[in-house]
Amino acid sequence: MKWKWRILLFLVVALVGMQFVPLDRSNPPVTGEIDAPEKVMTVLRKACYDCHSNEVKWPWYAYVAPMSFAVVHDVEEGREHVNFSEWDKVSAKKRAKIIEECWEEVEEGEMPLAIYKPLHPEAKLTAEDLEALKGWAAAYGAHDDD
Repeated sequence: MKWKWRILLFLVVALVGMQFVPLDRSNPPVTGEIDAPEKVMTVLRKACYDCHSNEVKWPWYAYVAPMSFAVVHDVEEGREHVNFSEWDKVSAKKRAKIIEECWEEVEEGEMPLAIYKPLHPEAKLTAEDLEALKGWAAAYGAHDDD
């Protein structure tokens, strides 16, 4: 029985100790936000910006370990792949490719992440949202040649 209490004590101490691990939850400045139609921007803001921008609304669980480690990691990884707040740093050719890839991820149900949607019901995309993204991706690829 003693060993059970020791394990429990160790777990409690470890959990409390994890709360003191510093994590970067900053939002760097927006240098050049993506320019998209209003409907598309609404969809991007509700379903994408919390991982793919410098305008993250950090939820309460982003401050509680061990969930905080996963949230910060997902945001860092999301920004690395696509950052709609630093769109000015991306060439026109690469923008078209990124938007095409974004649409493919959404169409295949890969984005928003499955783990994100239950905690953010507003990120669930409607048929209207999907049509807006699909049309935008098609138009962007066809017209963005600069």
